[in-house]
Amino acid sequence: MVSLSPFRRVLISVTLITLSAVAAAAETPKLSVPRISRPPALEEFLSDNRRSDLVKVTGLRQRDPRDGDPVSQPTTVYLGYDDKNFYAVFVCGDEPDKVRAHMSKREDIGSDDSVGLFLDTFHDHQRCYEFIVNPLGIQLDGIATEGQNDDYSFDTVWHSEGKLTPGGYVVLIAIPFKSLRFKNADVQSWGISVARIIQRNNETSFWPFISHKIPAFSSQLAELGGIERISPGRNIQLNPYGFLANAKFLDQNVPAFKTQTEARAGLDAKVVFHDSLTLDITLEPDFSQVESDDPQVTVNQRFEVFFPEKRPFFMENAAFFSTPETLFFSRRIANPQFGLRLTGKLGRWDLGLLAIDDRAPGQGLADGDPLSGRRAGIGIARIQRELGTDSKLGVLVTSRDFAGSSNRVASVDTRLKLSPNWYFTGQAIQSFTHDLDGTTSSGADYYAELYRQDRHMNNDIVYQDRSPLFRSDLGFIPRVDIRLFGNFFSYRWRPKKGKINSFGPNSFTTADWDHKGRLQDWRQNLAFSMEFKGQTFIFVRRAEYFESFQNLPFREHQNSIQASTAWLRWLELAGNVDFGRGVNYFPGSGLAPFLANAQDANFSIRLRPSARLRVEQTYLYDRLGLLKGFQPSIAPSRGAIFNNHILRTKVNYQFSRELSLRAILDYNAVLPNSALVDLDKTKRITGDVLLTYLIHPGTAFYAGFTDTRENLALLSGPLPLLERTRQPALTTGRQFFVKLSYLFRL
Repeated sequence: MVSLSPFRRVLISVTLITLSAVAAAAETPKLSVPRISRPPALEEFLSDNRRSDLVKVTGLRQRDPRDGDPVSQPTTVYLGYDDKNFYAVFVCGDEPDKVRAHMSKREDIGSDDSVGLFLDTFHDHQRCYEFIVNPLGIQLDGIATEGQNDDYSFDTVWHSEGKLTPGGYVVLIAIPFKSLRFKNADVQSWGISVARIIQRNNETSFWPFISHKIPAFSSQLAELGGIERISPGRNIQLNPYGFLANAKFLDQNVPAFKTQTEARAGLDAKVVFHDSLTLDITLEPDFSQVESDDPQVTVNQRFEVFFPEKRPFFMENAAFFSTPETLFFSRRIANPQFGLRLTGKLGRWDLGLLAIDDRAPGQGLADGDPLSGRRAGIGIARIQRELGTDSKLGVLVTSRDFAGSSNRVASVDTRLKLSPNWYFTGQAIQSFTHDLDGTTSSGADYYAELYRQDRHMNNDIVYQDRSPLFRSDLGFIPRVDIRLFGNFFSYRWRPKKGKINSFGPNSFTTADWDHKGRLQDWRQNLAFSMEFKGQTFIFVRRAEYFESFQNLPFREHQNSIQASTAWLRWLELAGNVDFGRGVNYFPGSGLAPFLANAQDANFSIRLRPSARLRVEQTYLYDRLGLLKGFQPSIAPSRGAIFNNHILRTKVNYQFSRELSLRAILDYNAVLPNSALVDLDKTKRITGDVLLTYLIHPGTAFYAGFTDTRENLALLSGPLPLLERTRQPALTTGRQFFVKLSYLFRL
């Protein structure tokens, strides 16, 4: 027997492990899909006599909750393609009374069972299409990009059908090649995965097996072959729209009521080059937002509150302009007239270009102002290069010019795969600003993140450095002049049996200083979470933190309890309660910021009494109360600084897949002690009704009515005045609108 030194034994072990890892990585599942002579029909799969010319996929395995276990219910998927479409048929076994399926609006299937088809059409392990369908055929589509959240703002035209059966349900998906982007080649090589989601078990299963042990998603897809001689053909889309509204509103600057009729028409056009580059042209973009923003607490917020984008032109392909720091926040563009966008892929290069104007800066000025009527010019360029597998390097440049002022930002960012579980993300940014008064400034922003994830443990280490003069007029950067270090750590035990799917602790630590070395904030969170079957979740947290505000030090804490459940398929409940100490950031006249008791809560109930009807009730509560030993001398010994109540009732009835009627009633009351906080006593109630007939993305009809009442009274006289009243009795805004759009695909 040959004796080996410890060093050689270690070296051989490491070599064997490395070779095993390489071999495992090389064992990517492969699948060849056949070309078929006629499209599949849903009825062909409602019995045991099913099509034999499609390739059959079985053996789905769980990602959640039991990583690697077989799917808990029988699932078979049939795949094929013809000259125009890619097809997938899912035959899902289950007990009919346990299947969760509702006749909902498009993309509103988050609480339903569903199946999914994922296609990486460039096979670059960076980005893939998501096509998800519930048992009744309701669609959800999106794009999954490595290192980013899934982008469900992506919308395209495709076909789906679904039918409940005595043994479960069957779903048919047909994806037109005209709706995909892929290489201009005779023989295609794609990545593919199919999935099934069973909500009552918190279960998501895939073929091929996609594990939480590896953070990346697209790199675990199977290699799809057999697709030859396909093309989207001539791919031109024209999407005209018309919008007509009549509004009566209170102009509080005058004050007086005004009536306005608005008629607007516009056109979005799309042209696809070489199957992979898309040119979008927009004239009078469709920025008529038909859906209201979700309610958020906006009082006593130290930093700007983020509201997601809801306008179609900016939502599409937004991921092409995304970087670790948000340097393009499209809500900064309020009223454009004309825009161009080019996005797509050339080899291993991703490309995104945007040029657009904004009339809002000049519209907000008085008529006599020399800048009145002027508009801002905006340009954004993004280029990204793939590096190896699941790594990339990118450059982003943004520019905003208005009259003689400008703000330009240049950025370099990267995402590097260091090992199967470790990733590094970095970004270096420089801004250059020239203001209207002639002053110039420049600043830098640096971001670095080291991230590790496996099935049990997550660890995320972040460093940020934003200089005092850094400025991004098109970005969402709520704070500058900080050097921040943060670390998030979590561990999850995942029992093989029982009602508990996972449980374990979280730890979050952060601290930041300004560029003079003065401590600004620190925070330490300790938390524990438990996830149960039936979509039931419990989370508790204790937070200790410090912040410096207006050069005053504040020592604070917070206790949090969160819980949610969808154990019953007709009922979902969620709520959280936070209580502790917080700061009154906007004290009354003559007062400095001071420490107070802080409580906030958020409760929601969602009822599904039938497959077509959904009723939601949401309540948000935010309160600051006097804290003994910290209240100002003018304050009583106890009492409220302010109370904020936000109540939303939302009812939606789905007549068919296309037709729905939705009504919202919002109530928002801010009840302050005006001597202690710089807030007005406001009460607002808004009714919002919307009728939607949506055939597919781009082709839809909307009719809506909105009425807003506030606690105001308009007093007549030589100089009209507004005064606050007790109840929201005065209508301050009322609008009726209709909107029609139609998508032509040439």
